[in-house]
Amino acid sequence: MLLGFAGHHADGERTGTEMAFLTEDQLRGLSFRRLGRNVRISDKASLYNMDQIEIGDNSRIDDFCVISGRVIIGRNVHVAVFCNVAGGTEGVTLEDFSGLAYGCHVFSQSDDYTGLSMSNPTVPAKYKKETRRAVSIGRHCILGAKSVVLPGVRMAEGGGAWGDVDADKIDRRLGCLFRYPCEKNQDEKERSA
Repeated sequence: MLLGFAGHHADGERTGTEMAFLTEDQLRGLSFRRLGRNVRISDKASLYNMDQIEIGDNSRIDDFCVISGRVIIGRNVHVAVFCNVAGGTEGVTLEDFSGLAYGCHVFSQSDDYTGLSMSNPTVPAKYKKETRRAVSIGRHCILGAKSVVLPGVRMAEGGGAWGDVDADKIDRRLGCLFRYPCEKNQDEKERSA
């Protein structure tokens, strides 16, 4: 559902130079599983399965984001412009103080791209081999612009990544990964030696 409300800021004032967010009344009128205080969601965001979405206090979702399926967004989380968070049935959790920069994509399920099964949502499930695994982005983690997170990734507290994040598990506290394929940066290599 593209929300598409005539936008204005929570304080009722519209300057034309800032992003338009839904009002508190508009947000409360939606069917979120849980909605915290001081939540800001762009009037240009698309949210599906809102009864499965939880959003904590002081969190923000910007223009042209798509949030769907089972998604838990903690407190003080920022989801920047053009992000896609596809929680599916297994779920995506963005813990407190985490953030997704411009154009990130987070998936908890994916088709099989090996060619050994059929794929795409129009094909019956019996002909497909999907990967379905929960994703967790830990407290204080940040994903840089255009990062792609695949099913099963768990980023531990304070982690950071940019580029394709396709590791099965990222569980080192305060570790940073970069580029494709994921590699530990030099500081992290020295700490784990």
